[in-house]
Amino acid sequence: MHSLSDYDYELPAGLIAQSPAKRRDRSRLLRLERRTGALSHHRFERLPERLTAGDVLVVNDTAVIPARLVGRKATGGRVEVFILDYTGGVRREGTFACDCLVKSSKPLRAGACIQFGEEWSGRVTAIEGGFCRVEFSGAGDIDLLLDRQGHVPLPPYIRRLDRPEDRKAYQTVYAAVRGAVAAPTAGLHFTPELLEEIRAKGVAVACITLHVGYGTFAPVRSADIRTHRMHAERYHISASAAEAVNAARDAGRRVVAVGTTAVRTLEFAAGDDGRVRSGSGWCDLFIYPGYRFKAIDAMITNFHLPKSTLLMLVAAFAGREPILDAYRAAVAEGYRFYSYGDAMLIE
Repeated sequence: MHSLSDYDYELPAGLIAQSPAKRRDRSRLLRLERRTGALSHHRFERLPERLTAGDVLVVNDTAVIPARLVGRKATGGRVEVFILDYTGGVRREGTFACDCLVKSSKPLRAGACIQFGEEWSGRVTAIEGGFCRVEFSGAGDIDLLLDRQGHVPLPPYIRRLDRPEDRKAYQTVYAAVRGAVAAPTAGLHFTPELLEEIRAKGVAVACITLHVGYGTFAPVRSADIRTHRMHAERYHISASAAEAVNAARDAGRRVVAVGTTAVRTLEFAAGDDGRVRSGSGWCDLFIYPGYRFKAIDAMITNFHLPKSTLLMLVAAFAGREPILDAYRAAVAEGYRFYSYGDAMLIE
């Protein structure tokens, strides 16, 4: 179960969702029971029926930034810049420096300049490990540049350019803290009305933050997955969120995590007794089969890429064979996969 090939599966290209569901909560929901491996098919809008008064639903309130920028070299050639480390960037008055992926017809060298319209420019200050350190400078804050000229960082398997509607669709309705370069996609299925129904049932909704980075989706290149190393991502758990989770655990109630990012954050911050510590830091936890879960009882997640760390995490929670069986059933039933696709409930 530690071989990369153990986490492969066949997926028809036509099942990779290219656009979101017309209504967020009308996506499909495949329920997997951990104890028996039993599967059942639902709509996401029926999720409240699977929750019980006293449960705590933990969501990741990170907000996706429009991290893709298109600029021009001094020669006029097109350059695409993807901001990787927004939360770790260095801000000074009129400048912002961070690590980026830079694509152009010819590789850029240190010292190269990129122009973003008339008010902003970027200079490559260093190149290391395939990444470029870019120092942006211009009038105002970097967020002005991103909001005016940035593109939604849709994953590469969505084979189209971003559209204006993606700015809303590729963002959870509870997004509050800017910093992610990819959406915590399990949360894309919620609507304000559904959350209100969940709260009315007596389920607490606790917000934590993990700024999803590019590294989360970096391919695993090691034949033995145990040698893979996760990139660190910035997280924050408030005292009130930790208190809600710990009170539920003390009372024997369930902690239901929305998405692999919420799972990783809670597990990273949990002690051996399952109690979650509040605070901020960098999470680099890699969860794969053999891991002992301490903080969560159930999770909501989307369907993940073959051989990905996300697939390994859900396999660690539910078992590799039950997960692969569930994926095969989802393929047979025509579920939509990946970021804009359907969801699973594992409980």
